[in-house]
Amino acid sequence: MKHTLSVLVENRAGVLTRVTSLFARRGFNIDSLAVGPTEDPTLSRITIVVSAEDTPVEQITKQLHKLINVIKIQDLHPAESIDRELVLFKVNAAPERRHEIIEIANVFRAKIIDVGRNSLTIEATGASDKLQAMEDLFRGYGIKELARTGKIALSRGSRDS
Repeated sequence: MKHTLSVLVENRAGVLTRVTSLFARRGFNIDSLAVGPTEDPTLSRITIVVSAEDTPVEQITKQLHKLINVIKIQDLHPAESIDRELVLFKVNAAPERRHEIIEIANVFRAKIIDVGRNSLTIEATGASDKLQAMEDLFRGYGIKELARTGKIALSRGSRDS
């Protein structure tokens, strides 16, 4: 089972190393990792996606709470959170097939951000399954390069307020 952990930490040098080292020491493979500043410049949010059962994740969450630089940890349930990723595709695009690739990008509401003699670079954001579907379609044309960010996620707003 995949878990998405949102870890709020102090924005200081070495904090990311301490957090990821804890996962490594416990034998967890991190599927996705993203980190960036929050609305408060003294804090950063680390979004970590791991594949593990509930009990080991609960244990590692308890260990994370012991790190002095960790402020808050949330195990985000998919129904109670929103998540996105960003991906850049550089796809082979011979002039006679270029319109097909542009059509695929339009269907997925992606942007063409660079045009080369025989390639198109496409930017797309969305949920992991949407981006995977695009990747599967572009493979038929030949993906020259691909760069994908880690998942970022936030809990949904309260329905009461």
